Amino acid sequence: MDERPETELISIPATPRVSTPEILTPSGQRSPRPATKPSSATWTPTSFISPRFLSPIGTPMKRVLVNMKGYLEDVGHLTKLNPQDAWLPITESRNGNAYYAAFHNLNAGVGFQALVLPVAFAFLGWSWGILSLTIAYCWQLYTLWILVQLHEAVPGKRYNRYVELAQAAFGERLGVWLALFPTVYLSAGTATALILIGGETMKLFFQIVCGPLCTSNPLTTVEWYLVFTSLCIVLSQLPNLNSIAGLSLIGAVTAITYSTMVWVLSVSQPRPATISYEPLSMPSTSGSLFAVLNALGIIAFAFRGHNLVLEIQSTMPSTFKHPAHVPMWRGAKISYFFIALCIFPISIGGFWAYGNLMPSGGMLAALYAFHIHDIPRGLLATAFLLVVFSCLSSFQIYSMPAFDSFEAGYTSRTNKPCSIWVRSGFRVFFGFVSFFIGVALPFLSSLAGLLGGLTLPVTFAYPCFMWVLIKKPAKYSFNWYFHWGLGWLGVAFSLAFSIGGIWSMVTNGLKLKFFKPPN
Repeated sequence: MDERPETELISIPATPRVSTPEILTPSGQRSPRPATKPSSATWTPTSFISPRFLSPIGTPMKRVLVNMKGYLEDVGHLTKLNPQDAWLPITESRNGNAYYAAFHNLNAGVGFQALVLPVAFAFLGWSWGILSLTIAYCWQLYTLWILVQLHEAVPGKRYNRYVELAQAAFGERLGVWLALFPTVYLSAGTATALILIGGETMKLFFQIVCGPLCTSNPLTTVEWYLVFTSLCIVLSQLPNLNSIAGLSLIGAVTAITYSTMVWVLSVSQPRPATISYEPLSMPSTSGSLFAVLNALGIIAFAFRGHNLVLEIQSTMPSTFKHPAHVPMWRGAKISYFFIALCIFPISIGGFWAYGNLMPSGGMLAALYAFHIHDIPRGLLATAFLLVVFSCLSSFQIYSMPAFDSFEAGYTSRTNKPCSIWVRSGFRVFFGFVSFFIGVALPFLSSLAGLLGGLTLPVTFAYPCFMWVLIKKPAKYSFNWYFHWGLGWLGVAFSLAFSIGGIWSMVTNGLKLKFFKPPN
């Protein structure tokens, strides 16, 4: 062995590197380490265990030290343990990866909300519709990147839920008040809207398939809502977020497929004779203004899903050498590429095909109303069945934060995990509460605008504020002004869009249905 000064073997730089931490759980799993070795110039907590140092030691002891070196390099930091995380559905399993992230983000980002985007174009017109959609897409993609980076922004902590990050940024009490209501409202509101879409689509699928052979006493719309809710409750018995990765894949594939089918079928058919592309106007100026605000709220609602970003990232293992933000951002980029391929064609193609004749229920309503006799029944039934599958899958991922909140309250009070009966009870309760809300509010476009307005800060405003409060950029710098300005602009839009959504519900909600099929 070469002669080396003793001080060289134990010298440690004054400012060691700080790793990105992780909360470990008993069910946590780690990603395998690559075979590549770290650069000799980079210090790690195990750099003193060098091959030169180990060479004179016998094989058994050497193997023990090498294994210890690999373990320390894999952990790379002192972690904080939270046993309760092992009992909750979001953090129960830590074996996620970039593919799971892509599946979950696609399932959450593409769905029924894209079908009502042409309704917004009917009030905004070509120019403002495309411009608003493009700005919203770029804005929410940037705030998604912010959330991915902030997930492990503080050494020794992983922010596994949106509310936890809000508490770290705004304070314990204010963070709960600001984030808990919109995230819970977004989960419950989206679940309600999915029941409306899924139940109505199941009814139409049945009518298309059975045709003239339908019985004289078919199920009512409310009964179809109940059937769809029951299916959702059965699927919701899967225990945690990683366990529904297969459902998210099915939901993503079906959403991309039916989105493409709907706009392709629409543009391939002759357009209505009385079509017009002039924005719809209301009898009064204030009515037109509120209608435009509601349309912008519909566009904002199309990009909901940021309340699930941290939850999805928390299902991944995170180590010193392999932080979770790398696979998460890789999966997010893939998913949002496909999201763009869905929402832009269906918005532009749908408005081109139907103009301001677009029914309030969106593309499915228009396809059924205008081309029920022009498109083969089998093709139309396939599109409607894919919508049902997509809604069933989306219900699971959007309900998971609500399930997690119920179980967190139970485990914190009892200091023990939920039994299978308690867990099932929570999920049955949430499913039927969403069902009753859907029966009480059986309309979609107004609900979408209000949902978009009330939950807009979760996507467009809060991440900007969190970046400033946690990363602390230089005061009065461009970074500081940019994020504060973007955040307050999002808050202003939220107030305006919420007013537009409330106006639309009050004036039109009581007489709107998803749509009324022609006789």
